[in-house]
Amino acid sequence: MAKWVYTFGDGTAEGGAGDRSLLGGKGANLAEMCNLGLPVPPGFTITTEACNWYYANGQTFPDSFEADVTAALDHIAALTGRRFGDPEKLLLVSVRSGARASMPGMMDTVLNLGLNDATVEALAADSGDARFAYDSYRRFIQMYSNVVMDLDHEAFEEILEEEKARLGHDLDTALSAAEWQHVIGLYKAKVEEELGKPFPQDPHDQLWGAIGAVFSSWMNPRAITYRRLHNIPASWGTAVNVQAMVFGNMGETSATGVAFTRNPSTGEKVLYGEFLVNAQGEDVVAGIRTPQNITEQARIAAGSDKPSLQKLMPDAFASFMAISERLENHYRDMQDLEFTIERGKLWMLQTRSGKRTAKAALKIAVDMAAEGLISKEEAVARIDPASLDQLLHPTIDPKAERNVISVGLPASPGAATGEIVFSSDEAEEMRAIGKKVILVRVETSPEDIHGMHAAEGILTARGGMTSHAAVVARGMGKPCVSGAGSLRIDYKAGTMSALGTTFRKGDIVTIDGSTGQVLKGSVAMLQPELSGDFASIMEWADAIRRMTVRTNAETPADARMARSFGAEGIGLCRTEHMFFEGERVVAMREMILSDTEKERRAALDLLLPMQRSDFLELFEIMAGLPVTIRLLDPPLHEFLPKTEEEIEEVATAMDVSVDRLRQRTETLHEFNPMLGHRGCRLAVTYPEIAEMQARAIFEAAVEAGKRTGSPVVPEIMVPLVGLKEEFDFVKARIDAVARNVMDETGVEVEYLTGTMIELPRAALRADVIAESAEFFSFGTNDLTQTTFGISRDDAASFLEVYRQKGVMEQDPFVSIDVEGVGELVRIGAEKGRGARAGIKLGICGEHGGDPASIHFCEEVGLDYISCSPFRVPIARLAAAQAAVKSARKSS
Repeated sequence: MAKWVYTFGDGTAEGGAGDRSLLGGKGANLAEMCNLGLPVPPGFTITTEACNWYYANGQTFPDSFEADVTAALDHIAALTGRRFGDPEKLLLVSVRSGARASMPGMMDTVLNLGLNDATVEALAADSGDARFAYDSYRRFIQMYSNVVMDLDHEAFEEILEEEKARLGHDLDTALSAAEWQHVIGLYKAKVEEELGKPFPQDPHDQLWGAIGAVFSSWMNPRAITYRRLHNIPASWGTAVNVQAMVFGNMGETSATGVAFTRNPSTGEKVLYGEFLVNAQGEDVVAGIRTPQNITEQARIAAGSDKPSLQKLMPDAFASFMAISERLENHYRDMQDLEFTIERGKLWMLQTRSGKRTAKAALKIAVDMAAEGLISKEEAVARIDPASLDQLLHPTIDPKAERNVISVGLPASPGAATGEIVFSSDEAEEMRAIGKKVILVRVETSPEDIHGMHAAEGILTARGGMTSHAAVVARGMGKPCVSGAGSLRIDYKAGTMSALGTTFRKGDIVTIDGSTGQVLKGSVAMLQPELSGDFASIMEWADAIRRMTVRTNAETPADARMARSFGAEGIGLCRTEHMFFEGERVVAMREMILSDTEKERRAALDLLLPMQRSDFLELFEIMAGLPVTIRLLDPPLHEFLPKTEEEIEEVATAMDVSVDRLRQRTETLHEFNPMLGHRGCRLAVTYPEIAEMQARAIFEAAVEAGKRTGSPVVPEIMVPLVGLKEEFDFVKARIDAVARNVMDETGVEVEYLTGTMIELPRAALRADVIAESAEFFSFGTNDLTQTTFGISRDDAASFLEVYRQKGVMEQDPFVSIDVEGVGELVRIGAEKGRGARAGIKLGICGEHGGDPASIHFCEEVGLDYISCSPFRVPIARLAAAQAAVKSARKSS
């Protein structure tokens, strides 16, 4: 038979720290503290398996469950000398949730359970304090009615505030026993009025109601949202912890508090926490009363005139300090503690690894390694790679006032302030005169690339976390808020409306790409600092990892930024991004509008020196590190104007007729351009494009070699290959150009020609393609699109619904779909190696900056990962963690 209940208390427990998946984090840690001999109120934990059984069986309990709970209550009675529901020797309990992963504030708690109209009298007599007893009863009614009976917490707060005002009291602690009795009467009347039945008096009914409510809270909206944001599976379930009550509200010698063994904001090694005298745990976090500092040092620093716990209750404080140090040393991590002092006696109610800022996490990890508590490998493993985003971008000062006008999706981290502009051309013009701007669009498209580059940040009314705006902004390291649906953007009028206020071009807004907030006006910022503890962790990570980390970059600014973040080369230079600005787009349009190869070559001759200059600068910045350049990828129509106004403007500038330009645009139109005339298909149809790009690459490599004194080895990537014959056709053109340039310059250039694996057919035929290709780079953005048959730019409208309904746990464009897309990567890697020993394998899609995907890349044995510049440190850290994990598995 399944064991649904595990007991703990009086120095022993049926579980321990290793039973986290079964007992939840809270239950496992309560058991561990008992095993350590610490003062923990006795109790029992109902397992996460019971929660899963509850949901799998129509929200009912297993057959043997009631007997197990009754036996566990008897266990508490034997240790305390009190019995649940006994009016003479009354035992009251708390009922708390406790999932495997810490979910602070997400689920529900009930305190003082077992009180009713009769037992409250017993509590008053037993404690010798009627005021305490009635205060505890009113708390129980309020909490139970909210958590179990779904009555609004505020309804009770209103009653209490009205009574305090009538009686002339400012604080809850000022109410007498008789006054609390009156409040209790009003509370019970409110319950009957709202629900049509009295507040439950049977303690056992109360207990089963509370257990069911905790299980049910696993599926409440805030818990579901928290799990989604932190990738916690619903299948984990929550445990329920039932404990004998200890009371922090038994007068001036009692207290309750929360503390961290180190400062969770800075990481400083000082006890950090707050407490309240004559209070219960919920009071500390509810903000109804101002808490007091635990240490005298903190009290002085805060300028508080209220005594610290250290001064007020020195014995309890000394015990707490000793236990705090012991728990941190035992768990070898900063602990988040909850405690109650009942008439001078200290009780520990919780310990868990505490939540902390990225800055604090780095300091704590580095300090603990220096203290010998953990190894450098453990220090590296302790840091959540995604949290480094907090350190790599400017952030809004936590003290700054926020005037929020809209909220969208936090598409690209960091914060930016600037004047509103509504077009990419305006963004460029404003930047040219030294203005900082926020580009505001309904949605962005590839021709907005120059405006996105010029802007401080991007704000769109439509789009998801993997929309064009989001992906490009992350690649550029620009803050972006996408899908701010409450905004109304009118290009014609030049306005953006939000919350009844109209903003015009030139008005200043701030966007917070880490929270999705759009703020009115400018807001104070904090700039990133990447030295000290950050540098130490990065140095340790680099010594551990196997995979190299490159960047996706095509501008000198991005390349320099990536190098400053530790990039070891460029894994993807998207050449199409180089053609959307100024004279380049004009020349590009001339090439596209050309009717003959001769005309196309004439236009390409104009682009050649621009491309050569681009590549030369990238080669020089990378100083001998590998640079992978992808030949032109997108459909040609993306370079042409869209609206009638734009067509007229371009036709005038190019001295061609509007009809001709419109006709050419219509000719190039495709119903599904993602699967159309792009990638290597362009190079097969118009080989002169690939030849121009190859010439620019080789001439730049020759010149860069002369300037730097060391040879440059370019890696040329042919995109969207599905057939070996396609690759061979393009490679022959590249080789011919290479030979010509070498003959012309007298300089031999070593180079590699490879392909981007982004079609299922390419992965399945990788062994054949590898006969010609010298490297593979897995383009997992398109590989995901072509595997699922889902457009990345349109998926946001339904993928979130899929996640909410449990159809899909993770957006496959954010974290690699290991079972499908990942299997194709695995097949492609194995077949590629089988056909060409030592073939270089990498990944350059968005997944190259996702920690979970990087762990998969380590499993598959890829040689490098490539990601946007601002994700390079994240990738370096994640690659090290993946190497540690892989080494543990193999050992």
